[in-house]
Amino acid sequence: MVKLSPLAIERVKEFMAKDKNKANGLRIFVAQGGCSGYQYGMVLENTVKSDDISWTESGINVYIDNQSARLLQGSNIDFVETVQGSGFKIDNPNAVSSCGCGNSFETEEGAHSHGEAEGESCGCGCGCGH
Repeated sequence: MVKLSPLAIERVKEFMAKDKNKANGLRIFVAQGGCSGYQYGMVLENTVKSDDISWTESGINVYIDNQSARLLQGSNIDFVETVQGSGFKIDNPNAVSSCGCGNSFETEEGAHSHGEAEGESCGCGCGCGH
């Protein structure tokens, strides 16, 4: 399904320790939007939904809805720290293209055109200039 790197697991545990709602799990999801058609999302959560695929990885409960699971199948999640900033990075083998910032992606089956001229920003607000 989806694998989290040791550093990603460490960071999620740090966020969970600071969470005032005392979440016991991580929801990973895909939503429509962004420059390339889909956006990644992650949120701390306590609730398993009826259509979730769930498992425990290194002490973290992970929840993914069926629709998102299909789009994330085989993905690896890491936490990266660069001069430009830090955050979770998702390596998704199902993405045929992605936004310059890496926060959104497009699959072959969902490929579509936004109608922007070459080099024109789509206006999603992520600042990638896609």
